Amino acid sequence: MELSEIREKIDGVDDRLLELFLERMALAEEVAAYKNEHRLPILNKERERAVLARVTEKAGDKERYAYHLFATLFELARSRQAELICAPTQVRAQVEAGLAAGGQVFPQTGLVACQGVEGANSQAACDRLLPRGNIVYVKTFDAVVSAVESGLCKVGVLPIENSSNGSVRAVYDLLQSRRLSVVRSTRLCIRHELLALPGARMEDITEIYSHEQAIGQCSKFLSGLAGVKVIPCGNTAMAALKVAESGSPHAAAISSHPCAALYGLQCVRDDIQDSDNNYTRFFCIARDPVIYAGANRISLIIACENKPGALYDILSKLAALGINMTKLESCPVTGRNFEFIFFLELEASVLEPGVLAMLEELERSCASFHFLGNYAEV
Repeated sequence: MELSEIREKIDGVDDRLLELFLERMALAEEVAAYKNEHRLPILNKERERAVLARVTEKAGDKERYAYHLFATLFELARSRQAELICAPTQVRAQVEAGLAAGGQVFPQTGLVACQGVEGANSQAACDRLLPRGNIVYVKTFDAVVSAVESGLCKVGVLPIENSSNGSVRAVYDLLQSRRLSVVRSTRLCIRHELLALPGARMEDITEIYSHEQAIGQCSKFLSGLAGVKVIPCGNTAMAALKVAESGSPHAAAISSHPCAALYGLQCVRDDIQDSDNNYTRFFCIARDPVIYAGANRISLIIACENKPGALYDILSKLAALGINMTKLESCPVTGRNFEFIFFLELEASVLEPGVLAMLEELERSCASFHFLGNYAEV
């Protein structure tokens, strides 16, 4: 048989498959109506297992392919049912409130809480996110969150991850426990320099101050220094300020070039970071959900049951809608053996068809579910 003839037969099969698929989805909608009326959950794992067992038994040596085909059909049917189910969810309330509070343009002014002092990378992120904002400097990430929660500041800016040194877990912990919303994000190229008082030489340095993330990003350089004490502090700008105030030619800071001018320091070495491709990402947080025009990223913190296939069930919901996941990171739950929460980021908008229903289904099916926000990155 010629290839063209085989393809013609495949086209005929595809037409019949499509007809049957649409019939099956129509029946799934009838199931959704019944579940709505009788307040039944969307997921019926026992029913799905029975169907999978039946079709794989009939599929012979194609059982593996039949299993995945029907598992995908179940996910598509559940996604459609989720759109039709009327049971209220917290994430729908958050999204609706966020859309109502948002607008076409992200604000350019207002009080912004920022950890550190003038010259900090967080300050540069503040300037990018709110070009005409008034910055309120605080000492800790926790204080940034408190300033936003109390209403003292309209928004706050926090570092969330670095391309070389990974996520800032302390910030993720705060976002999980304090229930704030992410309304914007930005990414800055970071370049570290070793700064000291004018006239100081590399051989004079006996102690170096910086933030833990910056120390990690310059680990190769630091590991090659003998007899030098590395001391963590609040952030890189605070490190530069500390060296300037110390008056000691033996102290240095891993900080940025602008901090040298700000605090009267000189650059001793400018080739100290492990990678030139060094970016830090920052979240702009608000007390209440706000979704502005152009929002195309969704951040979530979820936990699923500790059982085989639990994470796959979550990821299959994304695959069914063709949603690209840009971040998946696990973190152990403190005090519980082998239990994890997951940080997810998706390229999606709650205004896209099926996305909000998918989030609702995740909320219903996950052991815990935290919608951080739908926002744009600048």
